[in-house]
Amino acid sequence: MLELQEYIKACFGVMQADELETISTFFNLTTLKKGDTFLHAGRSCQKLAFVQSGYMRISATTEDREVTQWISVKGNFVTDLSSFIFEGPARWTIQALTDCEVYIISKEKYKEIGEVVSSWPELEKLFLVRCFVILENRIYSHLSMTAEERYRFFYEHNRELFNQVPLQYIASMLGMTPETFSRIRRKELPPRQSV
Repeated sequence: MLELQEYIKACFGVMQADELETISTFFNLTTLKKGDTFLHAGRSCQKLAFVQSGYMRISATTEDREVTQWISVKGNFVTDLSSFIFEGPARWTIQALTDCEVYIISKEKYKEIGEVVSSWPELEKLFLVRCFVILENRIYSHLSMTAEERYRFFYEHNRELFNQVPLQYIASMLGMTPETFSRIRRKELPPRQSV
């Protein structure tokens, strides 16, 4: 629970210790098995999760392919934000790529926070702004970086994913075909040292 509290503080901004404790009590620790679906596209998203351990994939299926929007790792919140806030059908399917431990808060409990934490409107606004900034940064990288630069940047900040999840998911997330991703990866990998 302490990690959740630290991440709430980092995402939602500075708050009183009692407010932090109150907010964290609205979350329940849950285990998801590899392959479990947290959310199906087309359904209303009624929960928000904090990833304590494991990897979760956010994806959508189009007419001709499957697209990975993001892979959530330890320390990330995961949801279909538009569906969670506006209550429309979810665009994304969210599935556990590994066994995961997640702290989950239901939409109903999320709404109750405002009734017991007076600073919640300001804290929630900061959280939503942080979500928007993450999205803005991803758009900027897709518009301003070459495929090689996107690969390099992502690899430098997410090395552990390269040995934990199928590489085609990372390729899709970076806006590349698996072939382009493989070509860049071969070029970027350091040569093996002879023993």
